[in-house]
Amino acid sequence: MRKIDPLTIAAFGFALALILAWQLLAELNFISPIFFPSPSRALSVLAARVLDGSIWTPFFATALRMLFGWALASLAGIAIGAAIGSSRLARDLLEPTLDFIRPLPASAMIPIAVLFLGLSNAMSLSVIAFGAIWPVLLATVHGFSSVQPELRQVSDVLGFSRFEFLKKIALPSAFPDIIAGLRVSLAISLILAVVTEMQASLPGLGWDIFFAQRMYRSADLYAGLVLLGVMGLTANHALMLFERRVLRWRNLHA
Repeated sequence: MRKIDPLTIAAFGFALALILAWQLLAELNFISPIFFPSPSRALSVLAARVLDGSIWTPFFATALRMLFGWALASLAGIAIGAAIGSSRLARDLLEPTLDFIRPLPASAMIPIAVLFLGLSNAMSLSVIAFGAIWPVLLATVHGFSSVQPELRQVSDVLGFSRFEFLKKIALPSAFPDIIAGLRVSLAISLILAVVTEMQASLPGLGWDIFFAQRMYRSADLYAGLVLLGVMGLTANHALMLFERRVLRWRNLHA
């Protein structure tokens, strides 16, 4: 029988303590229930929406925006990052431009995206991809530019072409950095999916939360936040499992 990790028990215990503290504060009415419902109220609203099926349409709308935007950012970030990271000339030419564009808040790009694409899913995806590409791109650049010189010498001895070197040596060497960038990018994608839904009145959990706030339906608002937290936690753990499977060779050499 597999033993349960004490850290896992402690993590669940801490989460339970936070929920109990939330319940206690709500029952003591330090803050008006209009603005601060108890977790039992929020969870009952969430359970009711799950049972009647009304939560699934906005849930899948937000999930699909997050995943498609993240996929676009990941593919573009890895491709561009590999091209820049494997070429010193490309890094010297493009780093000033990247340093100028990178600090721009993705939310500030929403008005520009709306001008070109309207209040549409394409607008949402473009904003998500713009904001989520940077962790992947920068991690890929770092991974490819940090390939050990000895590995480059081995590729020369084996007579690898540039494409073979990138595929068989540089990419596996950079993959730990890329995975780290992908995890950060996934969280950003969820945040921007919600922001664009609120800004553009697109169907999804973001719009549901915004509408609940406007209608002073605080239990519905908190229920949406709980569901977003569960979505982010699930997506992150799925990516962690993928990381452990793909990079299991690191544990063998640890």
